[in-house]
Amino acid sequence: MSRQRKKRGRNISGILVLDKPTGMSSNGALQHVKRLYNANKAGHTGNLDVPATGLLPVCLGEATKVSAYLLDSNKAYRARCKLGIMTTTGDATGEAVKQMDVPEITESTLKRAFNEFIGEIEQVPPMYSALKHNGKRLYELAYKGIEVERKARNISIFNLTLIEFSHDEFEIEVSCSKGTYIRTLAEDIGQSLGCGAHILTLRRLQAGPFEESQMITPDKLQDIAEQGIEQLDRLLLPMDFALMDFPEVRLSEDMAYYLCQGQAVTVSGLPKSGRLRIYNNSEQFLGVGEVSEDGLLAPKRLINNDLTGTSE
Repeated sequence: MSRQRKKRGRNISGILVLDKPTGMSSNGALQHVKRLYNANKAGHTGNLDVPATGLLPVCLGEATKVSAYLLDSNKAYRARCKLGIMTTTGDATGEAVKQMDVPEITESTLKRAFNEFIGEIEQVPPMYSALKHNGKRLYELAYKGIEVERKARNISIFNLTLIEFSHDEFEIEVSCSKGTYIRTLAEDIGQSLGCGAHILTLRRLQAGPFEESQMITPDKLQDIAEQGIEQLDRLLLPMDFALMDFPEVRLSEDMAYYLCQGQAVTVSGLPKSGRLRIYNNSEQFLGVGEVSEDGLLAPKRLINNDLTGTSE
């Protein structure tokens, strides 16, 4: 009996900025978008915990080739935190492991505590995280009651703003570098105040160039899908939008040809180093290039523009 060939999805490329709801995994959100678009390929650009909400860029088709660059981007979050209780997970889903009296804390006291964490700091990742230890995810070990030593990592907190404060709860907005755990930040703030803390809610507001105003919820996406696939396609951002921090370079027809064959090319006016967005003379995005040690423009991650349309 012959095996039935799996039907391929659409060759559709672009980035959808999803507003992930609480209770949905990042992979579940990804599969929801992929199904609605009937896309042949999809990937997200940085995991959000199941209880967390907010910005999750989903890359479709050839846009998955730029997703790795978004993983390195800075992020912004809003978190509501509770003082006096520490949990196994650092958030409200975990079991309380330590309860302490909350001292008399003023808004000024809290803001002074924040100052300790602004700038480049070291942070120890939580056990309930997707980082690996000897090939195992830390959260897999944590669920078995196993705790291992984790090395502190350098992170940067660019801004830490107090939004709201009551006796034992406060809300903050944080802009930070990649690899920052807001759960750990809340715990560390609580420790500095002598009473511990955990987060009640967490929402991602920004990742690289993507902002809260661009987000769309899965329910709204479903409603638009019922109007037809063309309406869905209009929601997609071009894949080079994710790379707007990279300088751009435009190539002649000949240079674009050789670069797309995998060859480095000589281009005048290049920076001394770094990655660039590459376009041909028809303003078609070709992918990401990198300045080599000898000053040539070398291909780094190229787009197959034959696979960026909407054909089946």
